[in-house]
Amino acid sequence: MDADPVDPQALLAGYRSRLQLGQAAIRDRYLANGDAARLLRERSRLIDEVLCDLWQALQLPASLALLAVGGYGRGELYPASDVDLLLLLPEPPGDALTAQLERAVTLCYDIGLEIAPSVRTVEECSDAATGDLTIQTALLEARLLTGNDELFQQFSVALEKVLDPHVFFEAKRSEQDERHLRFDDTPYSLEPNCKEGPGGLRDLQTILWIASAAGYGRSWDELAQYGFLTPEEEEQLQGCIGFLQQLRTRLHIHVGRREDRLLFDYQTALAEQLGYQATPVRRASELLMQRYYRTAKEVTQINTILLLNIGAAIFPSSEQLPQRINDRFQNSHDLLDVLDEDVFHRDPAVILEAFLLMQQHPELQGMSAHTLRALWHARTRIDAAFRSAPGNRRRFVEILKQPRGVLHEMRRMNQFGILGRYLPNFGKIIGQMQHDLFHVYTVDQHILRVLRNLRRFLADEFTHEYPLCSELMRDFRRPWVLYIAALFHDIAKGRGGDHSRLGAVDAAAFCDEHAIATEDSELVVWLVEQHLLMSTVAQKQDIADPDVVGAFAAMVKDERHLTALYLFTVADIRGTSPKVWNSWKGQLLEQLFRSTCRAVLAGGQVPVRQGLIEERQQEALRLLRYFALPDAVHERLWKQLDTVYFLRHSAEEIAWHTRALHYRTIVEQPVVKARINPQGAGLEVMIYTRDQHDLFARLVGFFGRAGYTIVDAKIHTTRHGYALDSFMLLDLGDGDNDRAMIAYIEHELTQRLSGQSPLEAPGSGRISRQVKHFPIQPLVTIEPDEKRLHYVLSVSAADRPGLLYAIAMTLAAHGANLHTAKISTLGERVEDTFLISGGDLGRTASRIKLETELLDRLKV
Repeated sequence: MDADPVDPQALLAGYRSRLQLGQAAIRDRYLANGDAARLLRERSRLIDEVLCDLWQALQLPASLALLAVGGYGRGELYPASDVDLLLLLPEPPGDALTAQLERAVTLCYDIGLEIAPSVRTVEECSDAATGDLTIQTALLEARLLTGNDELFQQFSVALEKVLDPHVFFEAKRSEQDERHLRFDDTPYSLEPNCKEGPGGLRDLQTILWIASAAGYGRSWDELAQYGFLTPEEEEQLQGCIGFLQQLRTRLHIHVGRREDRLLFDYQTALAEQLGYQATPVRRASELLMQRYYRTAKEVTQINTILLLNIGAAIFPSSEQLPQRINDRFQNSHDLLDVLDEDVFHRDPAVILEAFLLMQQHPELQGMSAHTLRALWHARTRIDAAFRSAPGNRRRFVEILKQPRGVLHEMRRMNQFGILGRYLPNFGKIIGQMQHDLFHVYTVDQHILRVLRNLRRFLADEFTHEYPLCSELMRDFRRPWVLYIAALFHDIAKGRGGDHSRLGAVDAAAFCDEHAIATEDSELVVWLVEQHLLMSTVAQKQDIADPDVVGAFAAMVKDERHLTALYLFTVADIRGTSPKVWNSWKGQLLEQLFRSTCRAVLAGGQVPVRQGLIEERQQEALRLLRYFALPDAVHERLWKQLDTVYFLRHSAEEIAWHTRALHYRTIVEQPVVKARINPQGAGLEVMIYTRDQHDLFARLVGFFGRAGYTIVDAKIHTTRHGYALDSFMLLDLGDGDNDRAMIAYIEHELTQRLSGQSPLEAPGSGRISRQVKHFPIQPLVTIEPDEKRLHYVLSVSAADRPGLLYAIAMTLAAHGANLHTAKISTLGERVEDTFLISGGDLGRTASRIKLETELLDRLKV
């Protein structure tokens, strides 16, 4: 007699309650004891029991098998992970069985199981695994939950026939490379993915998949038994696994759904839940993320070494004999191979020799697996005695002096724990992220990117990116001194205090210990201490002012210091974030470099103001002659312009303004002219109209709505009461429609200024999540300039839509006159400088009131 059919609705409430109560109890035990590995096992076991009981209750045919695959097959189920299932059939299902299976799947969803089911025969599994690496990998971890054991054995045999360890190894390694590229090939992003990103859990799973496919075991213990893991490595590996499991488990519970990205939104809460406490100079979230980055770095080390070792076992070496390099190393298949791994322990000096040999032998493509492993294990031999040995100091400097491979070997030294051991203060900033709203790399990675940029100045293939830098670098004596400065310029980040001064102390000690010549040592220390000087002057001061150039020239002293600082500044800014650098900053730095270079070559003398003005005027007249204009064409306009105008504008800008305005110096209609920036990217816009107190706010609002950000503004009022304002604009969307926008800006802005339409604020938008979760305290200062005729307003705040408009409106409300504006955007932060006057700024109370209102407007 057939059994009574099962009513799914009768099962629903019981199984749902059992699942909910079971998972709640597992979560509560975890929150009490913090054992993430236990939670993964217990959740997997609970699902096993529920599914097996459900299978029996639904009275599915005995010929079928239910398999756990993927992460569930491994017995690791995170709080929000899908339950990957395979319903294995002996043959394609008929209509009745199909309906029965559909009811079973629906019931799983109804009781609250987030399953990812597939229904296949053994033959279909083989075909799918042959054509899809993802399916092949998931099936590799299959385990039988319940049902036909004989069918499961047929499945295992069929999968083994399909699986080719050689093909699988190459495919998984390529898959890993492609996955890493999706995450910019770095584990050090601001919001890393702890599962898929480089150094995440997937990198560890990849090792076990490859080992399993090759028959070397399915666990770390089995890998150790085959000799692929040393006890020390296994212990370190288990520490990494434990931390990543803990972090991902907490993340799932905190968010309440599947989420593997460590977003800003969660970092602070996770840090607090995991027991991290803020210090006077570091956030709790920064401490958590430093632990994550260091763990990810260790995982990439383990991944690299094990894949090399397993690959060597899967692909035995050919009969090609190694070539001896010296008594300690040989070239084995274009890899640096140490003859005796114990040599690093017997003679630790050989550690640095290995990296030097990599540079001196261009035929070497890398290091062998057991060389890397031996180096990694020997890193603890780098102690105070090692660092003080004259031979080791010479070798380290020799590595920096080599014509090739400096960046690659510094990266390799950092990757395998050598660099942080040799430079202990560098070791402290490994994995240290600073949420300063413009650095997007950890401090150690930023330093190495600055080194990369300096090295690029010497590479022919990058000459088109840095023409002036490439020219200067090739002529620079002993460029390796710049590399030393790169290693130390941010080495004191996170200690508190002025990191430039503290780093300079470290740099001085290094140069003294390593017998760096006095001239080069002085340059290194000066560069570290002053590495922010040039960017500050270029972006915050009026570099058209000869006094500014003269003061800067006095600080750089000579051409070598100037060239070194220019090269270093470009490399440093470009190494902070892809969003920080733009052509306008490059233009400002180059302009300051060239102006200062002329002053330095002239013995520190810059032209006096009157001489400089005459020089610019004569050059502007020369440019005007190209347009067949009369010799006296400039007189009507120029007599309305004062000394300040000619100091702040270049000869080319003066000629452009004169061509546009010489025949209409007194007009009722505004004159608006726009053009492509002749010096680089973006648009240059000139506005000429009768002056009005809120003009700057109107212009800022218009440009913001048009999708542009203002990077420079020169505000001038003529003797007869006209505003002659110039703006340099960059497209916020990095689009390529500047030329098409010229006609729009000229027409629309003329119409809006002519009609005196009400003020329109730029479109509002969301602040970035980084600004929201890592806010910075806005700073506002108002100080008199040297002549006490104007005031310098400095603003530092988190960037957001409408920020500049808010500043402009506040200045207008206080009756302050704006003369120049330097707009500097550093990622998510702005550092703007304005030259202002009027508005009763001479009174201390008035300045304090303006500062207070600006601070209030700048708060996010």
